[in-house]
Amino acid sequence: MKRSRIALASVALAGIGALALAGCASGGSSEPTDDGDATAVITANGSEPENPLIPTNTNEVGGGRIVDALFAGLAYYDADGAIVNDVADSITVDDSSTLTVTLKEGQTFTDGEEVTADNFIDAWNYGAQISNAQLNQSWFSDIEGFSADADAELTGLEQIDDYTFTIALSSPVAADFALRLGYSAYYPLPEVAFEDIDAFGESPIGNGPYKLASESAWQHDVQIELVKNDDYTGGRQAQNGGVTFVFYASLDGAYADLLAGNLDVLDYLPDSALASYESDLGDRAVNQPAAIFQSFTIPERLAHFSGEEGQLRREALSLAINRDEITETIFQGTRTPASDFTSPVIAGWSDSVPGAEVLDYDPESAQDLWAQADAISPWEGTFELAYNSDGPHQAWVDAVANSIKNTLGIEAAGVPYVDFASLRTEVTGDTIQTAFRTGWQADYPGMYNFLAPLYATGGSANDGDYSNAEVDTLLAEGAAAEDLDAANESYEQAQEILFEELPAIPLWYQNVVGGYADTVSGVQFGWNSVPVYYAITKG
Repeated sequence: MKRSRIALASVALAGIGALALAGCASGGSSEPTDDGDATAVITANGSEPENPLIPTNTNEVGGGRIVDALFAGLAYYDADGAIVNDVADSITVDDSSTLTVTLKEGQTFTDGEEVTADNFIDAWNYGAQISNAQLNQSWFSDIEGFSADADAELTGLEQIDDYTFTIALSSPVAADFALRLGYSAYYPLPEVAFEDIDAFGESPIGNGPYKLASESAWQHDVQIELVKNDDYTGGRQAQNGGVTFVFYASLDGAYADLLAGNLDVLDYLPDSALASYESDLGDRAVNQPAAIFQSFTIPERLAHFSGEEGQLRREALSLAINRDEITETIFQGTRTPASDFTSPVIAGWSDSVPGAEVLDYDPESAQDLWAQADAISPWEGTFELAYNSDGPHQAWVDAVANSIKNTLGIEAAGVPYVDFASLRTEVTGDTIQTAFRTGWQADYPGMYNFLAPLYATGGSANDGDYSNAEVDTLLAEGAAAEDLDAANESYEQAQEILFEELPAIPLWYQNVVGGYADTVSGVQFGWNSVPVYYAITKG
């Protein structure tokens, strides 16, 4: 894929330093060709979105890749993690708490409405209102006027003219905020969206490189069909006629379709294919670092997991897991045991954060800590770890459960949910009564993105409802820092506290492991593991 685009060249940093963006190696790619069929539709694996396709309410991978294809924001991230202007003509950081955005003129939604400043301002205000219960609400928390407790207008958004608006922030985080603007929470919405937001989410009207093939293009639990949007003028010009995301019930079926030529691109392999996929696919096999972190979370509201007892049990469980053995035996080198809460492909990552020894396999210490917890309140029952059975999770969940069982001498088992949406419904509704698998696929390439959404008070993906005022302060200091080194120092200090309290138990870093059929070319997997669909040619 050609990457000669201008990477947000118009972002001006007025007297402050920009936090650098980190990209990962771009292996597993092939150059696009000019002899492909520009009308051919690409088929790719996907998963049923958790919610209707509203950008401010989509924070999981299945819905996220579809929303990213249907909408264009102020900017986007290219395959290497560089930020590139899209709808924005310029994004200027005026000072540490103020930005000015100027839009390109003449861009439209697929219903013909022109994209103006109001489309961003209205969409962001919708996402910020507590009564709208949007999962991405916290992404607007740095804008003046935001309230986490009541509906309030984002007074920091001011329209200057149809194509210009300013963003006033309540804290000095403008440099980092500019880097976030490629994330889907900040996409615009057309006026028609607010007439019936639920209906709009079932058949969204966007302004991105693709659009729905028809009003009935989303066949729930089956697939969604997108076609090229010829009116899109940004840098993500589709080199194909569309993308159909197929929602497979099992990855074994998806891999079989890939080998048979019935699926063009697959970005997640079943455990059964890990031993053979490289020989099966040859140079079409992909195994490269990605900004993905895996963990599991135990809500404090569960019995035995609050206060001092809960902290002792979390540490004991972490020390009882043999990560080295599991990543080698189950994943055959496609995972790396975690040594922090972020990702090795992100600038600032460290394998020597104080407290990280809690991730070592140490049976004796684990047993001692568990005994200390039992002295507070004796353990009873089974330690259960929930996962979605439509993904490749059963083998590693069983391995983790067995490691805990054999080390601590307690009963431990996985709890399968039929699909991802079913699991997430209970997690986000705070009704799940067990530990559950968690993780993070980065929204933008920065340390803050791995930490704030998951562990800041009220974070959009803070599934365990964790809250620590000192962590909040350190994350805010990092976001406000004027250079990357100072920011990362604050983030490391925050991680030291996370290692003490373990709001989530880190497991391993995940590579993107997949492949593509000989029917396509120009295939590249991005820094965040998602294929760059618009660059793929077929035929």
